[in-house]
Order: sequence, then C-alpha cells, then structure tokens
Amino acid sequence: MMKLLFKPTFFTLLLTSFALISKAQIGYDYAQYDFGLGGSLNKVYGDAETIKNKAGINVGFTYNATPFVNYIVEIQSGNLEGGDIQTKSGRYFKNSYTAFLFRGQLQAGELIDYSRSGFMNAIKNLYISGGLGYIINDIKAVNRVSEITPGFFTDGLDKSNELLLPLRLGYELKFFNQYNEPSFKIDLGASYIHDFGDNMDGFAAGTGKDLLIQYSVSFKFALGGVTSYRKQIRY
Repeated sequence: MMKLLFKPTFFTLLLTSFALISKAQIGYDYAQYDFGLGGSLNKVYGDAETIKNKAGINVGFTYNATPFVNYIVEIQSGNLEGGDIQTKSGRYFKNSYTAFLFRGQLQAGELIDYSRSGFMNAIKNLYISGGLGYIINDIKAVNRVSEITPGFFTDGLDKSNELLLPLRLGYELKFFNQYNEPSFKIDLGASYIHDFGDNMDGFAAGTGKDLLIQYSVSFKFALGGVTSYRKQIRY
C-alpha cells in the first residue's frame, strides 16, 4: 500500500518542483542571439564644402553575453554624397560604399540597480558602443576641378579600402514575450565613425581625416539559445 502511494506522491512533488523552478525563471531568461535589419541617415564631414544626407541599410548579428552586454557584427551598404560643383573648390562626390563593423556594446542595465526606480528602469537600455570597422569606397561620381578658381584641382582615389573606428550612443527598446523574455528590439543610435584614411569622399586634401555621422534604426529579432541572467530583466 505504501509503495502504491509513494510513486504518485513522488511524481507529483517532482512535477511541482519543476513548475516552481520554471516559474522562478520567468523574467530572468533571454535569447543569446539576435538578427537585425535597419537603415541609416549618413552625413560625411570631409573635404567637400557642402554636407548632404544619404541613406544606407544594414544587416546585423548580435551575440548577447548578457541582456545588457552585446557583441555585434554588422554589414552596411548605401550611398555617401557631398559637395557642389558651384562651390569655390568645385568638389562633388558620390560614394557607393560597403562597410563591415564589429562593436562591443554596454548597456546601463549591466551596471545599475533598476529594480526600485522607474527612472533607472527607463534608462537601463541606454548604451555606449565602440569597435573596429572596414569600408570599401567606390566613387561613382566626382568633380575634382573648380569652375570658380582657375587651375584648382583636388586629387584623390576613386576606389579605396580603409579602416574605421565606430563609436555609438543609443537606446535599445525591448519588447517581451509571454515569458518576459526580450523577443523583439528596436535599436535607435547615433554613430561617430572616424576614417583612418582620407578617401571616404574621394578627396585627399587637408590634414584631417574623413568623418561619417550616422543616425540609425534597427529592428532585432531573437533567434534562440535561451539562457538565464542573474537578475530580473523586466520590471
């Protein structure tokens, strides 16, 4: 009789324990991998006198060491444009570029206690990011001769490959599934990308290097590899 009662009691306790453990993990779990798609508004500050806005697209893969420590590999493609042939220098360019970026990203939630403050909870998704990149420049249109200043010519390369230093500030808005796991994210960022060369605009002039400013939005989707964090992610 005791044996007959022991078996169902044991299995009931076992199932209850698993249920309690599973419930305790709700709010602590997250996916280790994200896939992202997005776009950007690009501005080149280089040797051309006029700054223009041009669009780019990006595809990215993220490894989440924690919900707030991320490593991103990103591919970008688009156009960079600036200048005007009616300016004093006459410089004008259009660059059809491709860039490869690797960034480490640290969000405030990794460092602060956001469990007892609405303000801290709101800013936990703010992040800083930095890394290394590589750009392939392909100048599709360029004007190197000034129509206003006789004999003025600006040299440069129509095709070049250069290293980049990407620095970024942003905010990652997280959306949660029924288990309180971040399953979808909207990443809003502003990037300062320093060119170690001087041919992003196709002109080699002056002493400064070219600079790319980007304002971007990306949509990220959790892929899997669910694991647990040390504290609750959503409050």
